[in-house]
Amino acid sequence: MTWVTPEMVLAAYARGIFPMGENRGDPRLFWVDPEIRGILPLDRFHLSHRLARTVRQGRFRVAIDTDFAAVIAACAAPRDDHPETWINAPITELFTEMHRRGIVHSVECWRDDMLLGGLYGVSLGAAFFGESMFSRATDASKVALVHLVARLRRGGYKLLDVQFVTSHLAQFGVLEIPRSDYRRRLAAALAGQADFFRAPVDWTPEEVLAALRDNGA
Repeated sequence: MTWVTPEMVLAAYARGIFPMGENRGDPRLFWVDPEIRGILPLDRFHLSHRLARTVRQGRFRVAIDTDFAAVIAACAAPRDDHPETWINAPITELFTEMHRRGIVHSVECWRDDMLLGGLYGVSLGAAFFGESMFSRATDASKVALVHLVARLRRGGYKLLDVQFVTSHLAQFGVLEIPRSDYRRRLAAALAGQADFFRAPVDWTPEEVLAALRDNGA
């Protein structure tokens, strides 16, 4: 087990810092405090008509926290577009323990008994820190993100931290902000309270889309 504890990780997140591994086989961790941070404003989430239609059609069964081990393993697995990964054994151990404590959550897209996409992240106060996502079927990770944003809006969250802007995330309205601005937003979010399970675990696609339209969320 790494000498880094879940308590140390959570204290780092509260300061705007997060851990990463150099690669999957490296047992060491390093701390990241980006000068420019990616956030996804929950009140300005961009949902395309095509993706809304996919969500409405219910192509996937979306679940919460039913197989975190499979989600983080899939996120850590090499892919054609990402042959290397930063999720190493210490990261897996730490986040699995925080999942056991109810601090880390996964959103999963299933078809029958096949896990086809998902994501996971850390919940602190009214802030959610998205860590990683994966997809084994068209739109699976995107549907998981839609469900996450709807859940965060319904639960009263104020900040969705995505760490870095990628082309995959840019289409949803991700912003880059300086460290000083991020820390102000983070402090305000950590001072608040939110409930990841305020939305039902098995809510319908229409309920998910309604949560994204609801300006009072």
